Amino acid sequence: MQVLQPVDFLERYGTRFPAWGLNDSRTYTRALALGHYENFTAVSWLLPRKLRQDYCNIYAYCRWADDLADEIEDTARSIELLNWWSSELEAMSQGRASHPVFIALKETVSKHLLPSQEFADLLDAFMQDQTVTRYQTYNQLLAYCRYSANPVGRIILRLNGCKDESLFKLSDATCTALQLANHWQDIRRDWERGRIYIPEEIMNLHGFSYENLASDIQQGTASLPCCNTVQELVGHASDLFVEGLSLANNFSGRMAIILETFSCSGIAVLDKIRYQRWDTISHRPTISKSQRTMILLRVMMHRTFSKQSAATGSRDVIT
Repeated sequence: MQVLQPVDFLERYGTRFPAWGLNDSRTYTRALALGHYENFTAVSWLLPRKLRQDYCNIYAYCRWADDLADEIEDTARSIELLNWWSSELEAMSQGRASHPVFIALKETVSKHLLPSQEFADLLDAFMQDQTVTRYQTYNQLLAYCRYSANPVGRIILRLNGCKDESLFKLSDATCTALQLANHWQDIRRDWERGRIYIPEEIMNLHGFSYENLASDIQQGTASLPCCNTVQELVGHASDLFVEGLSLANNFSGRMAIILETFSCSGIAVLDKIRYQRWDTISHRPTISKSQRTMILLRVMMHRTFSKQSAATGSRDVIT
């Protein structure tokens, strides 16, 4: 079947159409998930076979919401479509669904007893992106990450049978760190979308301002005050990665490898920013396919051969 990206799908079908069949819906979400480039897809083959379709269904839901927020090029229309997506989520929660993503996701939510609120929280963040384009304080940015990033980690842990609130908090730290690392590598991209995630209070500490940022973007390189600001922000993200790094030690087997690889990949992005001397305006730091593979291999070796790690007493939530 032809895999239509969200915007193309809307152009062909609109927002009202007969319900898709389950098999076609599963095929659609798998194709959508496998067809997108992401920084961390090197771990995809590690996913337990019995959960791969569920991961694809969750990814497709997030991909659609993200594209409705960022790819429509009309704020009013994005808000309208995000409200429609929210109504489709509510319909799924009530046992009704017609969109292929929700047809497939309904099966995953039912099978794993996933709370619909965490899916709704993600939509709240995408909606916030349409109306909030600046953050005065760092705590306000963390509150945004509470909705934009943390629900994904909690959903994935629940998918793997986790119900431990202490592990959810470790996941929150990791997911927030990943979101922040993405923001600091995407300063120019976010600017082009009309958004600035750098908290104004931290900019002010370094003699930096929105006007200075506009000038740096125009010149194509980060000034010293900008670099100093990014350096502090990278430090905050690094602290969160450290806080959440022990999450993987509470799992075993493939899940431990996946969790540690996500953290190490995010840390690698921060290392790239350091290597560029905190300037992500002139060049966006990325992790290449070979580098992602090397990160994965190092994590696998660490998990396989480290007796010290084994001695910490993993709770073996999943194998």
